[in-house]
Amino acid sequence: MSSAAPTRMLESDRLPGLPGPQSGLRTSRRIRIAVAAAALWILSGIYIVPPTEQAVVTRFGAVAERRVYPGIHYSLPWPVDRVYRAKVNQLQRLVIGGDPADSVLGRTQPLAAQFLTGDQNIIYMRVAVQYSVAVPADFLFRPVEAAKTISSAVEAELARRVALRGVDAVLTTERVAIQEEVLGAAQARLNDYGLGVRLSTINIENAAPPPEAADAFRDVASARADTSRIVDEAHGYANDLIPRARGEAMQLTESAQAYRQSRMNEAAGDAARFNALAAEYAKASEVTGTRLYLEAMEEILPKIRKLILDADGNVDLSIIGKTGQK
Repeated sequence: MSSAAPTRMLESDRLPGLPGPQSGLRTSRRIRIAVAAAALWILSGIYIVPPTEQAVVTRFGAVAERRVYPGIHYSLPWPVDRVYRAKVNQLQRLVIGGDPADSVLGRTQPLAAQFLTGDQNIIYMRVAVQYSVAVPADFLFRPVEAAKTISSAVEAELARRVALRGVDAVLTTERVAIQEEVLGAAQARLNDYGLGVRLSTINIENAAPPPEAADAFRDVASARADTSRIVDEAHGYANDLIPRARGEAMQLTESAQAYRQSRMNEAAGDAARFNALAAEYAKASEVTGTRLYLEAMEEILPKIRKLILDADGNVDLSIIGKTGQK
């Protein structure tokens, strides 16, 4: 029994147009790679927005979603969609009129810090502004630089408000009012610009006269303090003197009323006694008159020096001499 010897087919022996095993393997591998790449490209559209940020999605360069809140989101993969993020909860700070380090190093920026008051005085001011992102789409695609625009808007409104007040008011009592007015006006101006920011605070950190006039301002402030002190002392003296004067006046009034009442009572008693004597005198004039005379003499004679003469009118001069010696 004869057996046929195994034969091996060569690549050249295959019919033309039919794929071999190696070609099919390469094709399958290419398909798997293409599917994986497509899956990765589709999954690349998943993005995460952190809690402190918001995102803006653009499609072919135009804004498709103006505000995307924190969380997991999906957009069409690049290059169809692009995701831009903005930190909306982060406060940013800028200074108008010099940096904080300038005051420590003794440097100033006169051109940036000078403001003209309503009474034609020049003062140097340093103002700190804090702001945050309000509208991410406007902020991210703004045509101008945000910090410079905010600085210009705040500085313009600040100059306007300072020009309406005197230098004394700006340096002392009107700071809070100026800050509030500038905050509202500058925010309205930035909204008109469409900058997409929100002003949080405007704080006047320093307001001072020019160095050349600092001594004069200090003298004026000292004089004003002296005036206030003198006025307070005058008010204190008046507050002490007026109650005392009122108390003394009340005391004198009460004393006068008591004296008046006493005199009225005495007069009423004398009148009542006189009326009683008049009634008795009407009943017995001779007896009553004699009694009154005797009572009067009894009251008067002990108080005076007396000389008694007899009925003949003779006077003993020795008695007068003795009485005079006494």
